[in-house]
Amino acid sequence: MTGHIQVFTTTDSREGAEKIATELVNQRLAACTQVIGPLTSSYWWEGQLEQSEEWLCIIKTQRAKYDELERLIKEIHGYDVPEILALPVVAGNPAYLEWLDREVGS
Repeated sequence: MTGHIQVFTTTDSREGAEKIATELVNQRLAACTQVIGPLTSSYWWEGQLEQSEEWLCIIKTQRAKYDELERLIKEIHGYDVPEILALPVVAGNPAYLEWLDREVGS
């Protein structure tokens, strides 16, 4: 297990996803954020089955940066309850992980 995580969040527009991606990288909370979409999400919201087009951000960072990263996503995200899920990186290319650490700071 490493001290690195990938964080996932979705939003309702490419512009919103790109704003999140840019802010996280600019503030050195993420070494890299990829924006993927559009994709279709199906989910329950306020008692109704919903289906919507969304954009996915895949965020590469250190576990130690999570709290600040979550705070910033909530601050700029357009959803009332944004998806913010962190998954541990159990292994990775050592050179990539070193680069990640340099970009977000140790």
